[in-house]
Amino acid sequence: MENDASAGRTGTHAPGTRHTITINDIAFGGEGVGRLEDFVIFVPFVLVGEVVEVELTEVKKRFARARLVKINQASPKRVAPACRYFGDCGGCQYQHIDYATQLELKHKQICDLFERIGGITSNRIAPVIPCPQPYGYRNRIMIRSQWDKFKQGLNIGFIRADNRLVVDIEECQIAEPALNDQIRHVRAHPPPKGGIKVVLRTPAEGWEVPRDSFFQNNFFLLPKLVETARQCLRDGGARFLVDVYCGVGFFGIELGDLVESFTGVELDQLAIKAARRNAAVRGRQNGEFIAGRVEESLPGLLRRFSAAATAVLLDPPRTGCQPETLAMLRETAPRQIIYISCHPATMARDLNVLCAEGVFELARVVPLDMFPQTAHVECVADLRLKSASVAR
Repeated sequence: MENDASAGRTGTHAPGTRHTITINDIAFGGEGVGRLEDFVIFVPFVLVGEVVEVELTEVKKRFARARLVKINQASPKRVAPACRYFGDCGGCQYQHIDYATQLELKHKQICDLFERIGGITSNRIAPVIPCPQPYGYRNRIMIRSQWDKFKQGLNIGFIRADNRLVVDIEECQIAEPALNDQIRHVRAHPPPKGGIKVVLRTPAEGWEVPRDSFFQNNFFLLPKLVETARQCLRDGGARFLVDVYCGVGFFGIELGDLVESFTGVELDQLAIKAARRNAAVRGRQNGEFIAGRVEESLPGLLRRFSAAATAVLLDPPRTGCQPETLAMLRETAPRQIIYISCHPATMARDLNVLCAEGVFELARVVPLDMFPQTAHVECVADLRLKSASVAR
């Protein structure tokens, strides 16, 4: 093996070459960061402080990606993964890290991300709220089938960690037991040859959720997520609530008792119909749900309710809010924005836009570990209009 200290200078770090490096950080997304002098190497399934042997798989001008070959010096925080497919399956990134360290790592990553993207200091970021059940928590998974020409049979499972092929699995350690029963059923009754996707989910008890509509994927930490959103709304003192991207009405219904009235807005017509039925089942009578685009509905709602007395709850897709939605929120200036996201990077980007030029001010961000063993994390951000203190 070549001299690692000079590899970055001599250009010998080509795909297939092996190097011994020390891991000094874990990037958002789960890859460890090591260096050959000024040349950065990203490698999965490692911990800070570990000395590892890696093999380069992809080399760019300023960085490379590698696979883990051998752990020469392991971290004391390394644990044995619970899943036999870990490292091959792309669903989890952190099963080799003890759970307390996972929480610390996610907090640091969120702080670093918010500081870099939005200039938000770490004192605004609360500690990560842990999940009471770090395994067996997911209530929704998507498995795929793919024909394997080498074994002349179907692989049924998840996308691999290192490519777009499907790794064949019999169980998922982070899925609820009922979903593993469903996996076994699918495997016993395989789909025809070819690639298809199958969504398996555990019903949300007491909630109507159409097949393609969104619902939070972790029932065990869901009460804490609701409690966090309720605390934000209670602290903000709004009299009205607009629940944007409301889906089947979950947050509007759960928070509706804190306000005089609320409205949920959602483009998905089936979800809106379900939201109305969910509200009726729970006797939530001070709200309404309307189908439509946020950009078309929000201005009228804020005029009707009075922006100065209204909180807007945002729970957008992973891609974040559309630029026109952010521009409209800055223009209409509601009293409070409660932003919920499973993608801290797009959240930080959007908060940066909302807080630009002092329109809104970030009170706090509360992370919740809705996705243990993975690099993902849910965050709730509480933003206040700078002049909101004079409203009410």
